Amino acid sequence: MGSVTGIVDANLAPDSSKGALPTSVSLETDVRSQRKTFSAYQHTIYMNGVRDVLPNLTTNPNNWEAAAKAVMEPRDFDYAKGGAGAGETVQRNREAFQKWSIIPRMVRGNTERSLKVTILGQEWPSPVAIAPVGVNKIFHADGETGIARAAGTLGIPYALSTFASESPEDVAAAQDSTCKDGPAIRWLQLYWPQSVDQDVTRSILKRAKDAGYTALVITLDIFSMSWRPMDLDNAYLPLYKGASTALGFTDPVFRRKFRERYGHEVDDDVLKGALEWENTIFPDMAHSWHELEWLRQNWDGKILVKGIQHATDAELAVQAGVDGIIVSNHGGRQYDGAQGSLEALQEVALAVGDRTEVLFDSGIRTGADITKALALGAKAVFVGRPVVYGLGARGQEGALHVLRCLLADLEINLAITGVRNVTDLKPDMLRRNA
Repeated sequence: MGSVTGIVDANLAPDSSKGALPTSVSLETDVRSQRKTFSAYQHTIYMNGVRDVLPNLTTNPNNWEAAAKAVMEPRDFDYAKGGAGAGETVQRNREAFQKWSIIPRMVRGNTERSLKVTILGQEWPSPVAIAPVGVNKIFHADGETGIARAAGTLGIPYALSTFASESPEDVAAAQDSTCKDGPAIRWLQLYWPQSVDQDVTRSILKRAKDAGYTALVITLDIFSMSWRPMDLDNAYLPLYKGASTALGFTDPVFRRKFRERYGHEVDDDVLKGALEWENTIFPDMAHSWHELEWLRQNWDGKILVKGIQHATDAELAVQAGVDGIIVSNHGGRQYDGAQGSLEALQEVALAVGDRTEVLFDSGIRTGADITKALALGAKAVFVGRPVVYGLGARGQEGALHVLRCLLADLEINLAITGVRNVTDLKPDMLRRNA
């Protein structure tokens, strides 16, 4: 984006003056130090205030949800917000962060700071990635490609959901279109493939590789649909409306098999196609660790598993040869009455962190949250609902704004609490509250 002076940021301008999303603003220039930093977004906002230009979306992370709710269709908002059962796991994800306090250190000589981390051999500009969240088109017309363009703008890795509403090829092209500071990093989230239809899985893996997805994220905790009262009360599953079928409906093997079985194209009967897609990727069958071997034989990229909440499972995953573990409880969407995901992080990191990459997901809302997760052993974190709320509230520009806020908040918080590099964060920077 260059100097913040003389520029009205697209995320900050009133609706009448909003322009096209900038093609590269991965780091902004702090006009005082002339260093490229994420934290300079703060100064951008204040400089725009000199011209009476306010942010068109709040910077308060506690209010992003309300901003999305105000403009989204109620059932679509409920789908984004809702959790399993009574919502205890969702609540505990947030409470887990409140159990820890950051202990700041002073006079640390940390004028120069870095958020860079290396994950699976690739350098990331920050320890933040976008979590796999499906059906983005129901949240806003900008959909997954809008979030991908925001990710590309900031150089943030993007994990695309199996239940996406846009094809992996379109999402890849969108991310590449705004990523100017090196190759875009993207992963594909995959529900654990079954022997139901390995031909379709092989086709998906080939498409992912051809489109530049470098890792698979295998979700462990969703071999069957959870009990979600907010969606049940609305009698609403976007899958059955065709909103999360893009990966299947654009797959040549899936389309051919559907046509051979039913005698017509999948597009001619969306519900039947959705049910067939659901059965292909979601056949309600349990797994064993040795099944990962099939993926190894058919995918030459990295493989991570998402959904680990116990050190024993982490050990079994390492023994099965995974390249990384994402400590996650699906944002509280899959099972109720569980611990907050952060409660599991340190135990898992201590058990296997010296042998595999340990990443974190579920409950991140602020820069301080990111700091706590990194201090407890995560090398990077995934952000889900905040980005979705930004998308729902303001589309692509809202998603970008939320990400920039999180990164600025993280960098400023680290600076003031005496941290030079995010890789320096350790448990002794935190204190567990009584």
